[in-house]
Amino acid sequence: MALASVPVSPSLDDARRRSRIDLAAALRWAVRLGFHEGICNHFSAVVPGENDRFLINPHGFHWSEVRASDLVEVDSDGNAMDGREPPEPTAFFIHYHIHRLVPDAKVVLHTHMPYATALTMLEDGRVEPTLQTSLKFYDAIAYDDLYNGLALDDSEGERIAAALQTGKRVAFLANHGVVVTGRTIAHAFDDLYYLERACQAQVIAMSTGRAMRRIPQDVARMTADQMASDSERAQAVRHFESLKRLLDRDEPDYRD
Repeated sequence: MALASVPVSPSLDDARRRSRIDLAAALRWAVRLGFHEGICNHFSAVVPGENDRFLINPHGFHWSEVRASDLVEVDSDGNAMDGREPPEPTAFFIHYHIHRLVPDAKVVLHTHMPYATALTMLEDGRVEPTLQTSLKFYDAIAYDDLYNGLALDDSEGERIAAALQTGKRVAFLANHGVVVTGRTIAHAFDDLYYLERACQAQVIAMSTGRAMRRIPQDVARMTADQMASDSERAQAVRHFESLKRLLDRDEPDYRD
């Protein structure tokens, strides 16, 4: 006998709707910032009220056309809950295992954005403590230094997730790109934005061929703690809300 469906409360329904809107907004803004690559890469968020389902951008859609209603809800077997086309395999294996194995990773943003990805192409490429913006990520990045082909099975997804199980919220994937995680879409996207800005400045500085000036470790740690304060976290929410206001003005269909 089929089990009766459990009604969803109005507040939970609102949270799920907001999650769809925010994830669509993140995808649209990633295009504006040049973080996208064709119809590849993926942004996902755990469905509010669920532990084994997540929203992700649909396979074959350019990020600039994705609307809230286009996002696919995926279960733990990779099935689309609404009967539509499931995400492409690498999207499932990367995102599912990070959501499953890293409790704080309610949001997973994977991109090949240019400057951060450039650092993954360098031997021992690291985000160096040479810029105030870079200190936002001091001791917060895991480096997976082994490229092992496309993530087309559980072991590869689990290996990437393992790099984030050490309390880090960002992973640099050798010869591949980056993964940024967070508890909310606003905080993850704020990190994604500033990570690329930090990497851009570092690549430009490195291109001069001159030695970079490193910030002392104690100052770097203190600044990172300051940037993790409640006021700075609130700043991330304000940043994301301002981005949505611009979309409401220019591309309001993202909410559809």
